[in-house]
Amino acid sequence: MARFIAAFAAAAALAMTGTASAGSVISNDMSRCGAGQGPAVKVIVQGIRGSTGKVRVQSYPATKAAWLTKGRWLNRIESGARAGSMSFCIPVAAAGNYAIAVRHDKNGNGSTDISSDGGGFSNNPSISILNLGKPSVGKVSFYAGSGVTTVTINVKYM
Repeated sequence: MARFIAAFAAAAALAMTGTASAGSVISNDMSRCGAGQGPAVKVIVQGIRGSTGKVRVQSYPATKAAWLTKGRWLNRIESGARAGSMSFCIPVAAAGNYAIAVRHDKNGNGSTDISSDGGGFSNNPSISILNLGKPSVGKVSFYAGSGVTTVTINVKYM
């Protein structure tokens, strides 16, 4: 179990690194995911434990070179956490393959605290010590069409 926790912490840290120059930090404009809009990804984040801290959602191109690589994310939304479920709208440049990483920084300190923080990925892959907590891009990638594509991510905590 200790190895699993360490692997999850490493993956969460990787998923949430990067600087504002890497991509764009954007506001959560849900109107971009309305009828007739797109291309965009509506991300439904479920299982958020508590209304403290921040939830961060980052989009990546679905390439092995970019996935969870520092400075390679496309768009990032940060929002105050709300227990239960939250929705986010991430615009994408064009129809294509993408991947999403989510992190709930429960105390808002900007660090990964394995005892309290949670995270998840598009397609909700299993995280194990065999993949060092970093699921392959093949397990998390999805196709976003020219309209609005909905992805549900279940946040997991240690």
